[in-house]
Amino acid sequence: MAIHEAITRRDFMNGVGMGTAALLAGVPQTQAAPGMQGASDAFEPDLALELIARPRNASLRPGRTTSVWSYQSRMLKGDPTSVQALPDSYLGPILRLRRGQKVRIDFINRLDQPSTVHWHGLHVPDTMDGHPRFAIGPGERYRYEFEVRNRAGTYWYHPHPHGHTGEQVYFGLAGLLLVSDGEEQTLPLPRGQYDVPIVIQDRSFDDDNQFRYLGDTGPTARGNASGAPSAPGNAMGGRGMMGGMMSRGAMMSGGMGGMMARMMGFLGDTILVNGRPDASIEVATHPYRLRILNGSNSRIYKLAWQDGRPLTVIGTDGGLLERPVHKDYVMLAPAERVELWADFSKDDLGTQLTLMSLAFEGSMGGMMGMMDGGPMAAMMDNSSLAAGAQFPIFKVNVARKTNARLELPERLSAVSWPRLQDAVNRAKPRAFRITMAQMQWGFDGRGFEMMAVAPNEVVKLGTTEVWEFANDSGMMTMAHPIHVHDPQFQVLERRHGAASGGVRDGYVDQGWKDTVLVMPGDRVKLLMRFADYPGLYLYHCHMLEHEDLGLMRNYRIET
Repeated sequence: MAIHEAITRRDFMNGVGMGTAALLAGVPQTQAAPGMQGASDAFEPDLALELIARPRNASLRPGRTTSVWSYQSRMLKGDPTSVQALPDSYLGPILRLRRGQKVRIDFINRLDQPSTVHWHGLHVPDTMDGHPRFAIGPGERYRYEFEVRNRAGTYWYHPHPHGHTGEQVYFGLAGLLLVSDGEEQTLPLPRGQYDVPIVIQDRSFDDDNQFRYLGDTGPTARGNASGAPSAPGNAMGGRGMMGGMMSRGAMMSGGMGGMMARMMGFLGDTILVNGRPDASIEVATHPYRLRILNGSNSRIYKLAWQDGRPLTVIGTDGGLLERPVHKDYVMLAPAERVELWADFSKDDLGTQLTLMSLAFEGSMGGMMGMMDGGPMAAMMDNSSLAAGAQFPIFKVNVARKTNARLELPERLSAVSWPRLQDAVNRAKPRAFRITMAQMQWGFDGRGFEMMAVAPNEVVKLGTTEVWEFANDSGMMTMAHPIHVHDPQFQVLERRHGAASGGVRDGYVDQGWKDTVLVMPGDRVKLLMRFADYPGLYLYHCHMLEHEDLGLMRNYRIET
């Protein structure tokens, strides 16, 4: 398939405008509900819209259509170009917001299980963050209201219900959220058709063109419509992975093989870009801004151009870097974003390039070694495209000549970093260790509990802290991308284990981050400031199967 270079106003009007009929076919008109969850009478939005999660069919491959879940929208107030559909994609519309803008989004759940919306990377009140305690049931609505306080950058949104995040994202519920601000607007960056969003995901298909995931999941599942996990705070009913393996719920989800896929993370065997397989982009002889999101549930990518040209990085999770950074390759874990300056101005017409994921080792740590050659190792191989394999992601075809020129700025952004000397725990960082007990992931031996907060998970509003995540608890280790809700953070220090030898040069730690890859044997220190909002937030592994199994905890910001 071909990815359109630009989502133009004409594309928008054809696909989203015209009374939103094309976008919302089959979605009933609804009125704002009095007493809606999350609602505030005092909030006056600059932009208001409805975001509906619903089942639909998508034509992804020849033959039968694929059943997916999809976000669709209806504008209620504001600039209609703030919501732009990705052409021929099941992914949610791109939301284009401005720093300082007040936004109201009425989420409507037309799934058969509870859901929320998490605005990944945004700094918002805890009641607006999509915590699973605010999940709404089928047919219900939740009003999200917040002021955009983040820097210009590439963010995204996705569900966050406990026990079903991986399922809902895998079957289609995700979308990009792009923030602009005055600083970014003054820079000579590629715009319009030269500013290209790219969402990379991996999926598997069965013989009927349906997404293959864990058993009894997705739009065609015959399971419990309540969507409740098997037990509060622990998807294995409190007995660990092996204890829950032979339960009726586990057998319905694919038996031992399905449980191993949950523990190791599900890997698809087909790469999709913006919801389409076999992706290619036609470009002109001009610089491009490629905004890349790893929207996969569990797969880690080692991005590089096939011809060996360096990658020029201009932004990470939390926006533009201070200066461009040049890398031979870039590691991109689930939920991470990277912005590339890709200059094709010196390429001849007809040039074909391929963005690859290069081969690498170490992401499985000691897990595969402990099970090597046994039946459990075979069950963990849930994809013909193994973790760390080499494969193409998308092709670039240089198809048009242009005389327009654009030079890479030497300086991109003025970043105001928190000061390490201001950290209240500089001498003794707040430590979290990724653990496994009875085949169950956890932080310091604890799994997720909906409202629980341990004494070492309470921070003070208005303070700066150092957090350290350690992934070195014995042989049962593998890579984990760690996401902290609410603040963006700075990566202070990495202590590398042996497994990171082939990937460590691909980290881009010079910018603001909200997700960080912690390889087996590694320890990573983060610096963050807790400002503006008290409340209950999450930190967790963003391998979504791990999150659903309880590798997630609350932390509380107190006044």
